[in-house]
Amino acid sequence: MHKIIPTTMQAVLLQENNGPLTVGPLPVPRPGPGQVLVRMAAAPINPSDLGFLRGSYGFQKPFPIVPGLEGSGTVVAAGSGLLPRLLVGRRVSCSARSGGMWAEYMATSASTCFPLPKNLSFEQGSMMIVNPMTALAFFHIAKRDKHAAITSNAAASALGRMILRLGQLYNIPIIHVVRRQEQVDLLRSLGGEYILNSSDSDFHDQLSGLSSQLNATLILDPVAGDQAQGFLDAAPDGSTLLMYGSLSGKRIDHQLVTQNGKHIAGFFLPDWIAQRNLLQVLMDLRRVGRLVANALQTTIQKRFPLQAVQQAITLSQANSTAGKVLILPTINN
Repeated sequence: MHKIIPTTMQAVLLQENNGPLTVGPLPVPRPGPGQVLVRMAAAPINPSDLGFLRGSYGFQKPFPIVPGLEGSGTVVAAGSGLLPRLLVGRRVSCSARSGGMWAEYMATSASTCFPLPKNLSFEQGSMMIVNPMTALAFFHIAKRDKHAAITSNAAASALGRMILRLGQLYNIPIIHVVRRQEQVDLLRSLGGEYILNSSDSDFHDQLSGLSSQLNATLILDPVAGDQAQGFLDAAPDGSTLLMYGSLSGKRIDHQLVTQNGKHIAGFFLPDWIAQRNLLQVLMDLRRVGRLVANALQTTIQKRFPLQAVQQAITLSQANSTAGKVLILPTINN
């Protein structure tokens, strides 16, 4: 644990939606009641972070603001309360609905910080919440609503690959939809069985036939674009399309819509977690902790310091299939 906490830190600042990012000094935040102060070690750039920068991520935010929705680090100080004090000195994975991870220090609720397993690195631990918990939630939903099979769009992404591995683990057929042949080859090398290339001229016919054959009534879509209508048209009656991202740049409407017996709904991980009781969340996190070391491990493409945040974002947008891009706010954590 670091005994000396500075008064100022370096942090990334966003001044407006789609605005330029700057890096500069800010006061180190003080943890309030129920909060902890985390010295940040690593933070991934997720599609949700890109949506946060654009202003299409689920809520309006005050400016200026420090981006970054999940990461890992060491708890170095605590506000009042038993849980915050118990976490002091612990390596944790943490999340924050309102951002703050792209900085040397960040204050967040102790209830959103989870001790890292001893065998898990800061880098893998920084990606322990958003994608793994989302993937696990999708399979909870599939089981709860008795979906026989799943269609997964943008399936070559880090989350898409987690969905592939969990489908294998739970023995649930997955139709993986990608855009390029090299992505088809990648998913096939990982053991994917049903892989469709949306660039094929007969893609819609292939999707309709396979959806009917497998009874794929749950559609997972992180794009939220015009393609969603095609997924619905190809799906069996009674299907549900979950929009869980906005790669198209379009804002997600989280209201349930019914269309010809087929349903469209938004999925927002913080809302899903809030609906589950503490025991369920802890059980999910324990399972994720075991899986992240193997089945849900994430490939890391490249690491950048805070000062190179714009290059990090550019690389993440240009080639997300190659793996996650990490921001490392501090070293020797």
